[in-house]
Amino acid sequence: MSSLRKTYLFYVFPVCLLLLLSGCSSEETKKVDATPKEVTLTFWFDDAGPLRNAIWEEMIAAFEEEYPHIHIEYKGFVKNIAKAKFNSALAMQSLPDVGSIYTSWLPEYTYREALVPLDSYFENWAEGDKIAPSVINYNRHLTQDQKLYGLPYTRNMDVLWVRKDWLADYGLETIETWDDFFHTVETFTDKAQQQYGYSIRGGEGSSLQLQRMMYAYSGISTYIENGESTIDDPRHVEFLEKYLSLYGLHTSQNDIVKDYKGMLDDFEHGAVGLIQHNIGSYAQHQKVLSSDQFESLPLPKSVDGHYTVEAGNTMDMVMFEGTKHPKEAWTFISFIASQKGQSQWNKRVGQLPTHQEVLQEDWVQNSPHLQTALSVYENPQTKMYEPPFYLIGYNSIRYTIVEPGLQEVLSGTKTIEQFLEDWSEAIENEYDQYENFMPKHRSAE
Repeated sequence: MSSLRKTYLFYVFPVCLLLLLSGCSSEETKKVDATPKEVTLTFWFDDAGPLRNAIWEEMIAAFEEEYPHIHIEYKGFVKNIAKAKFNSALAMQSLPDVGSIYTSWLPEYTYREALVPLDSYFENWAEGDKIAPSVINYNRHLTQDQKLYGLPYTRNMDVLWVRKDWLADYGLETIETWDDFFHTVETFTDKAQQQYGYSIRGGEGSSLQLQRMMYAYSGISTYIENGESTIDDPRHVEFLEKYLSLYGLHTSQNDIVKDYKGMLDDFEHGAVGLIQHNIGSYAQHQKVLSSDQFESLPLPKSVDGHYTVEAGNTMDMVMFEGTKHPKEAWTFISFIASQKGQSQWNKRVGQLPTHQEVLQEDWVQNSPHLQTALSVYENPQTKMYEPPFYLIGYNSIRYTIVEPGLQEVLSGTKTIEQFLEDWSEAIENEYDQYENFMPKHRSAE
């Protein structure tokens, strides 16, 4: 063995080996360091039920498979207690990391500094430009600082759900006008058979549905004008005189306390031939009725001849202040709002995605009830009215004045004029307080 080779074997090789091992060790260290830290996020949902809980379990399982270092602890609340749960958690400073909330909650929670702005995350997200600009802009428009606090992942709309087989049995074609609507309700009613033409939701949640019907009829697209609410507009009085006269005559007396579950149950089991509810109830209907038994129709055009629908009828993924894992929280939020996430969630629930590429998928193109909603949203003549979600007391007015007030009208202890006057006055008082407290805002009104 040459002296040079000996030198190599005894000195150079061990050094190289050490360097190599050191390098391997360094690489191993890097790999260990690069391993994502395991994180658990809490996630609350504001509109839970057996079907939607099951869907979230599937969604979370898919997310955890793709991001095994992030574990999601899910908690769903039924709609009528969800707000109280979130509010209580806010008061106790125990909010979850991530939530799904209604768009109407955004102004209140941003005012209470409960939400993290998502703008910086959204602007760097590869799919950000795929989300409908209209819903992003609307969410920004809702808050005082015009930042994005909620990422909309699903969109809704109230429609008429009608028994298609009943239309055929009674020789009726469809419902296009308000005259068609009232004629169909009367024609469907057969009290001897305990069959009613319509169901008026008089119980929990009645206020939003009633408001959507009123503005659909009147065609009014301005909710507050020069500080005055349009709630008590004569066209709304005219509509409610016709609409609420159906109660007891072409509806069940029990409608005065009926919530959406009771309403849907009557429709699906043949007690009622026509209801007003959102497109999201499709998933429930199709479990009981066959596709040739029911269909969705738009709320009729207004007396002015155009569709009028509520703006901001979306649900949003939000990040709550106090989360210790904002990066992982955004990973989950963006997963739900992505093409993959929106396609899975909206397909199962039966609502409209906000992701433009999901809207082009076959299941959307071949869903009649989604096409019904799109035909209204995409109609160039359609007008949108904007409820004043920014008024902190807006939801409280719904629960404490509108819903009990409607029951008083149905029970005959209050006139329609007084009901609308009370409702309108409450909105105007709340608006005055808002104007005085927050003078900087909204030129739109």
